[in-house]
Parts: sequence; C-alpha cells; structure tokens
Amino acid sequence: MSVAETVTRDTANRRLKRLMRSRLVQFVGLTALPASLVLAQAAKDTGRHPSNPVETETGIPVKAAIVTEKCGTCHTADAKGNLSRISWVRTTPEGWAQVIKRMVALNGLSITPSESKAVVRALSASHGLSPEESKPVMYLTEHRQLNETNIPNETIRQSCASCHAFAQPLSWRRSKAEWGLLTNLHVAMYSQADAQYRRAVEDPTQPVPAAGAKKPLPVEVALEYMNKNAPLITPEWAKWDARVQSAKLGGKWLVSAMLPGKGLYAGEMIVTPASGEDDYTTSITLKSFKDGSTLTRKGKGLVYTGYSWRGTSSSGPEGSRADAPEDHETRETMWFSPDRKSAQGRWFWGDYKEFGFDVKLTRAAAEPTIAAVWPYALKAGSKGATLKLIGDAFPAGLKPADIDLGKGVVVSKVVSASPTEAVLTVDVAADAAVGAHDVGLGGSVLAAGLPVYKKVDYLKVVPDTSLARLGGSEKHTPGYSQFDALGFDNGLDGKPYTVDDVALGPIDVTWAMEEFQTVYYDDDVNYVGKLSANALFTPAIDGPNPERKWGRNNYGEVWVVATAKSEKDALGKPLTAKSFMIVTVPAYKRWDQPEVAK
Repeated sequence: MSVAETVTRDTANRRLKRLMRSRLVQFVGLTALPASLVLAQAAKDTGRHPSNPVETETGIPVKAAIVTEKCGTCHTADAKGNLSRISWVRTTPEGWAQVIKRMVALNGLSITPSESKAVVRALSASHGLSPEESKPVMYLTEHRQLNETNIPNETIRQSCASCHAFAQPLSWRRSKAEWGLLTNLHVAMYSQADAQYRRAVEDPTQPVPAAGAKKPLPVEVALEYMNKNAPLITPEWAKWDARVQSAKLGGKWLVSAMLPGKGLYAGEMIVTPASGEDDYTTSITLKSFKDGSTLTRKGKGLVYTGYSWRGTSSSGPEGSRADAPEDHETRETMWFSPDRKSAQGRWFWGDYKEFGFDVKLTRAAAEPTIAAVWPYALKAGSKGATLKLIGDAFPAGLKPADIDLGKGVVVSKVVSASPTEAVLTVDVAADAAVGAHDVGLGGSVLAAGLPVYKKVDYLKVVPDTSLARLGGSEKHTPGYSQFDALGFDNGLDGKPYTVDDVALGPIDVTWAMEEFQTVYYDDDVNYVGKLSANALFTPAIDGPNPERKWGRNNYGEVWVVATAKSEKDALGKPLTAKSFMIVTVPAYKRWDQPEVAK
C-alpha cells in the first residue's frame, strides 16, 4: 500500500470516528437516555470509552484460522478465543457478507473473493442461525415481496422498519451490548436514524406511563424487544450447535414448484457432491402441467450452517423475456429440514428478484414417494375425474386399493402407471369432507395434498399488495409484477377469510386495471404501464411524461382486478377480487449479497 493510500484511509477513519462521537454527543444530550447509552454510560464509569462498553455476556469463540487471519488485526482476541465484536453476534450468510463489504468500504479490509467466501462459510457455521431462528425470516433472503405481519407494534415499526424490512434485525442475534452498539452505529452513519429513534409515536399498544414518568423513546422500546427476542444465546442455537454437521444432500430430490402466472411444475433435482464439503452440482428437470413444456437446468449450490442452501442454475445464456424462466439464471434459496428429508424455498430472478418459483423438495427413497398431484383440487360430487400423482418409486401393478385419498374420495380405476406418475379415475362423493385431504400410497403420505371443495366462494389476487418500478434504459431496468387469482372455499364454518378456508389454486379469470383514486386529477391507469392477459404487469418508461398533467413521471397507484370467467357469487354475478399496486420510480440504490450463492 502506498503512503498516499495509507494517509487517505487513516484520514477517512479519523473522520468517521469524529462523526460517531459527534452523533453520540447529540444522542447523550437528549433528556431521556436510550437504553444503549445508559449501558454506554455505565461502561464509561469503568474507564472505557462510551462507544465501547464492557461486554458482560459469554461470547462464542472463533476457531477458524481464516477468520482470525482476516479479522484478527482489528478485532482483538481474548484468552478464551473470542474476537471482539464478532464473538457476540450471529447472523445469516447474507448478514456476514454484508459485514465484510462494510469492513472493506469503511475500515480498509483487504480480502479476496475466495477469502471472503471462506470467512462467510466459517462464521455461518460457528456464528449462524439455527433452522428454527432462520425459517421465520427466510423471506428476506428469498427476496419475497410481502406485507410484514411480524412487527409487534407501531413504535418498533418506526424504530426498526421505516428504512428496511423488520426481517433485517430479526436475522441477527446479539448480546445486549451489541444491540446498543448497533443503535450507535445507525446514528453515526444515518442521520435519519437519530430522528426516528426519538420521534413520538401514536401507539395504543404501549402502556401509559405512570404519573410523572417519562414516556420511553422508540429506541428504548425497540432495544427492550430485541434483547428479549433476539439474544445472543438461545435454546434453539444451543441445540443446533451440538447437532450441526455436513448436510450430505447428494441424491435425487423430487420437486414441486409453483410459478405465478405459469402454474404447477414437477420433476426432479439430482444433487451431486462436488469438490468441497457441502458444495454440490445440480441437474434439474421440470415439467409444466399447464402447457406440458419441459425445463432442463444445470447449476451448483452450497450449504451453510448445515441446512441453508444457496445456489444458482440456468439452461444456458440468459435471455431477455421477463416471462420465460428457461431464459434466466435463477438464484436458489432453500431451507432444508434438520432430518434432510424435505426442503422449501424460492428460485428467483429478475433485476428486482420479482420472478420466482415457490419450491418444495422431497428426498427420493426406496419406498414410494408422492411429490405433487394434478389438478390442484377436486369438487365434491365429481364423477370420473382424472387425477395424476407425481412422485418416485411407484410400484408395478398399482391397484386402486393401494391409494388412499381420504373419506368420500374413491379411486375407481388406475388408467396408467409408471415409476414416476400414476393417472387415476376418481369419484368424489357429494358429502365428501371439505378440506385438504392426505394422499397416501403404501407408507408414503403427501400431507394435505388434495383439496376437496363444494364451491368457489371467493377469489384472492396475489400478491395482495405489490410494488412495480418504472424503467426502460440499461441503467434503470423495469421492475415487473406478476399476479395470480386464487380460488377459495369458505370451509366448514361457511365464513370467508378464516383459518379453515380451503385454497383451490389458480382460477380462470380475465384481468384489468382500475384507477385507485388518490387525488381529483388521477389518471394513473393510463400511464403506469400495461397488464397482459396472463397478468404480467410491464411498467412504463421512467422520466417526466409531457402527455401527463404537469409533465409528471409515470408513477401512480392502481387496482389490479380479476374477474372469474365461470365462478359466480350468490347473486349470480362473476366473482371478482382486487390487488393494490404501487408503480414507483427505479430503486437507485440496492442492497444484495448474490455472492453467497457462488
């Protein structure tokens, strides 16, 4: 490193430290001290700097030589093998990759891609999340677009979910000191955090302070919640840390995959161990039950923390059609069950990761295994309905008596059978139990695999809220949105939108957009973009539009409306459903860690 480079880095570090101290002074100057700074003040009494409180919890030792080599210069080791800061946090592979990028950008860390990969793998193994901790927040690494329902109250929403998903902090486990230091880092680096942490919130869920007592700051409420719900050491991690080992995922996996706008695919994924432990190559074959087309893909994947799959696959050179999955390299994020018999996740692509298969894997075995059925559901009273079972190791000479579809559903004939597919003729009694029936073949059961329904009572457009982004240039590509219309039976209680409702899969509908009235001159539906016959929304180009009132950009808010072609309501009118869509400007800055899949 040259002298000039050293001076530049040292100068940048001094400026950052001054900034952090100045922000810290602003924070301390408040009438009510946040919990992190109360902790910092206690630390100051011991002679340490307030931004570096005494760590009182037991850390997790760092044993990997590559981590000590690359991180130990700045993160000091103690006699127990702990590295400062690092030993008191746990997170996902993406979280560790994010940290490394920040260390390179702000602290001058010099690290090669291969070294970075090794550090992420090592820390994910020793300082990762357990399967139980990871599963509730997998939607963040799967890049799903959804409304978060796990935010406990409006106070915490303001403190932790105004700038990023709430899954971001929930993807971490920290000691109390580290949660406090995280708030200090936010104040130092993001000026808005200072205001967010102090701003009063109208939140009826929070207790009214006693007479004369001060209302706690939002940051104090958030810290109390995170310290309670995301501590460094948990029972789940203690159990998994003792169990974690090489995943050993080699072999055949049966795939059931739903692709919005395209429907159900089924097939297999052959996983072959590669050169390194928990590194694999993959060969994937999927068949569409909507149009009979076949996808074949080759890829690779790796497993973190004994269960967390990250991979990529493609069928060749990447194409340009947004609605053609065979033309795109697909990233894979999957959660494997601790018994290594099943997995679930998302295989996604697109500049905004807006397209993707919802995937379930079942490990093939010597005994028969059922992975999927087609069609999605059967109607009570149906006679002579065709039902396909897709799986593996189906026995030769399959007989109707070998298959159990639950009360009121009888297999009258096996039309054809192969080791991977059986075509059946099925009769469904008029009084067959409404709900998702198990599908049994020998000792194999596809739990809740076959919905049986009386009628389609209502529709639901998914996603129910979506975000598309304008674009049209190489710099700002469009952010598409794909919709589906799903049918539901009200279930046994006869009431819609309750837990016993029966999902019936996609329903045949026509699609349209309607104006969402926000202001009196609204004309968004004419400018935001176009909705195709199969519900793929393509946004308009970015930039001022001289055809719009006041030359506004093409952003706006609309309803996406589905109207059933054959299903009627109680008045004989076609069933309809709406989804709210915001069409906004491009994302000018993005955060992602795609390298964890390579």
